[in-house]
Amino acid sequence: MSTPRRDPIWQGRGDQALRAFHEEEDGKKTYDLALLRRLWQYLRPHAGFLWVSLVALLLLSIFALGRPLVMQYGMDAAAHRGPDAASKLLRAGALLLGMVALEQSLAFLQIFSIQIVGARSMNDLRIAVFRFLHRRHLSFFDSQPVGRLVTRVTSDVDALNEMFASGALNAVGDLLRLLGIVALMIYLHWQLALLSFAAIPPVALLVDWIRRRARVAFREIRLKTARLNAFLAEQICGMAVVQAYAREEASAAEFDEINRAYRDANNRAIALDAAQDAAIEMVSSVCIAALLWYAGARAFDDRISFGLLVAFIAYVEQFFVPIRDLSARYTILQSSLSGAERIFQLLDVIEEDAPVHPSPAPDGDPSVALSFESVSFAYKAGVPVLRSVSFSVRSGERIALVGATGSGKSTIASLLLRLYDASEGVIRIEGKDVRGLPRELLRRRFSVVPQDVFLFPGTIADNIALGDISPNLDRVKLALDQIGALDLFLRRPGGLDAPVDERGSNFSAGERQLLAFARALYRDAPILIFDEATASVDSVTEARLQRALEALLQGRTALIIAHRLSTVRSVNRILVLSCGEIVEEGTHDELLLRGGLYARLHTLQYGPPSLHGRAEGKQRG
Repeated sequence: MSTPRRDPIWQGRGDQALRAFHEEEDGKKTYDLALLRRLWQYLRPHAGFLWVSLVALLLLSIFALGRPLVMQYGMDAAAHRGPDAASKLLRAGALLLGMVALEQSLAFLQIFSIQIVGARSMNDLRIAVFRFLHRRHLSFFDSQPVGRLVTRVTSDVDALNEMFASGALNAVGDLLRLLGIVALMIYLHWQLALLSFAAIPPVALLVDWIRRRARVAFREIRLKTARLNAFLAEQICGMAVVQAYAREEASAAEFDEINRAYRDANNRAIALDAAQDAAIEMVSSVCIAALLWYAGARAFDDRISFGLLVAFIAYVEQFFVPIRDLSARYTILQSSLSGAERIFQLLDVIEEDAPVHPSPAPDGDPSVALSFESVSFAYKAGVPVLRSVSFSVRSGERIALVGATGSGKSTIASLLLRLYDASEGVIRIEGKDVRGLPRELLRRRFSVVPQDVFLFPGTIADNIALGDISPNLDRVKLALDQIGALDLFLRRPGGLDAPVDERGSNFSAGERQLLAFARALYRDAPILIFDEATASVDSVTEARLQRALEALLQGRTALIIAHRLSTVRSVNRILVLSCGEIVEEGTHDELLLRGGLYARLHTLQYGPPSLHGRAEGKQRG
């Protein structure tokens, strides 16, 4: 069984990731550097745009640092009122206008480039998560709420994309600008610079205080979002039951509780962000007031000109803008990395249902279509569903699986398709151990008609040709014609291009089953798994489905999971399961004469033996 690739940064954390993902442990810290290094594999293919953005950031920082110097030049020229003061002021204004125009052009290029990087890399990450989910065993989905998984692909990736969309990565430019401002302020007037820098300690303490709380706050938001989505998905899927049992008020109360928790988590993050902005703005204002006081107290100091004071105030404002932006971007970065943490936590999940014998067994008889050799399986440890099940089916043979609910019939079909892996024993297809076959190649050997047919949004032809990028309309028509349903679907508006709504809600149960039969015929695989689904349809539709089944069985090896025993009279053998074991085997007539479990099941469905003929005749009619 294949497992997800694990890079050295996260080596040995698979088990921890599994527990954390299953239990939604939100207190575990993942280092930002490890997350960023891991994220780089998705950024690397788009590094060209990233370098364009960084170069534009560098140029923007240079222009921003030059603006106050141009302002100083113009203000000093105007203050001295020399003969060329007007021309100097005009030149300064023209230069400032040109710098601002060039800055805006560079800003467009920088923002465009970084957002292209974000959109494309997040597209790659979203595809990676989607493909990862497609490779999981069904046991993974058995224990995971749908809403939680949807949150990973949508909300968590969107939170990570916010790092690019909001310009959080522009922190590099903020740092460069901050260093340049410090150097220029010291160069222009070191006393005024030191007075301005006195505000740094309280700002640093504030940012550190927020930093330690922001990650926890945003991790909590991601947790509450996942729970909210999981509850919504559960309620929408079970809406019929909710309404049938009048649980609307109880569900609304439960949703209100979850929603309040989500709101409170957001409120904590908002409070941190607001406190940070307000405090930095206050410190900036106090710093400017201190500069004005200092300059006023030394009004006759020739070293403090009007232009210098204007430049210094501009630099102080610029000084606190990067600090404010850095802290705001750090807040966004924490939110984004919280989403990244949960995404990579999912990608590090290593499934615990690996088979005991991972290497394939030696090849067997290729003339045997499928075989089970002492196969055992349990969905949960200590609760076996199959116990040492052994049987074989030769090519072209039709075998029926019969038994009470929970006896293991559907589990056998799932193990054949490797939706789950057996705990013990060997399963072979045409003599080859299924563990040695690529899953896609293995599953192409089967056509499956499930009891609950799932139709995807699209057209009739798309759903019949499921698995093909574009349907072959001739094969679609042939498949429908073989089951005697071509006229039925051609009568619909649009014919084979008629739309299929979500989950096939615009088709009846019988029509959905007919589409499933046509889907199996279109695939034309040598082995058919048929989970009988005629119990919930009317007699006319059932008769049509029985004719379709006969067409489907022609020339194929078939494994039929039987719910109505009237459908198994024509099979070659019947396997009767009870508590995960095969307790009887034989033809319909042989098992009736034996008087065992099969005979008792038959009596439960059709009454005492004296009524068998009449009941079965009525059923077939």
